[in-house]
Amino acid sequence: MHGKVYESLDTLLLNVALGYMAVLTYSEITPGKVITFDGNIYLVLKSHVMRKDMGKPSNQTKLRNLKNGKVSEIAFHAAEKVSEADVEDREVKFLYANRGEAWFCDPKDPKDRFKLVEDVIADQLPYMKPNMMVEMRTWEGELLGVHLPVKMEFKVTEAPPAIKGNTAQGGSKQAKIETGAMVSVPLFINQDDVIRVNTETGEYVERVEKA
Repeated sequence: MHGKVYESLDTLLLNVALGYMAVLTYSEITPGKVITFDGNIYLVLKSHVMRKDMGKPSNQTKLRNLKNGKVSEIAFHAAEKVSEADVEDREVKFLYANRGEAWFCDPKDPKDRFKLVEDVIADQLPYMKPNMMVEMRTWEGELLGVHLPVKMEFKVTEAPPAIKGNTAQGGSKQAKIETGAMVSVPLFINQDDVIRVNTETGEYVERVEKA
C-alpha cells in the first residue's frame, strides 16, 4: 500500500471553493492530467481501472514526476481523491541539449536562459529541433516540462535503401530524422524525404514531401 496520496476531502473542497484546484476521483486520474500529492507534481502517462475478483476497483497508473523525471506505478483506490494541478503554459525557445540538460530562452529576451533536466522531457526531446518554439509548463513558478504538437514534420537524414521488390509487400525499416531520433518507416521512404511523425507515440504518420 502506498503512503497517503490524497489530501483530506475537506481540504480539497476548500481549495476548490477558493479556486485553487480541482478534485479528481480515482477514475478521473487519466492520461494527460497533471496531479499533485505527497508534495510532488506528476503527469499521468497511463491509467487502467480494474477490479480484482470481488474486491473494490482501483486505477492502476503510471506517473512521471515532473520535478525529476522519474516514472512510478501507483494504484489509486475508489475512496481516494487527488488534486489536479493548476499549471500554466509559457512559450519559450528550445536552444540545445547537452550533458543531461536542455536549455531554453525567452524568445523576447535571448539572454534570459533557463534549463530543465533532460529526464523530465525524455519523451519529447527526440522530436525537438534547435531554435523551435515550444510550450513550457510551469507550476507555482517552477519549470516542469514542454508540450509539443502531436504531429510534426521532419527531414529524413539516413534511410537504408529498400531491396527491389520489397516495397510492394509492405514492411518497415528504421530511418533517422534530423533530430537524431530513429523512426520505423515504410520501405519506400528515402533519405531527404520529409515525413510526419506522431510525437506522442513516435510513430510514422505519412510522407509529406518526396526527395
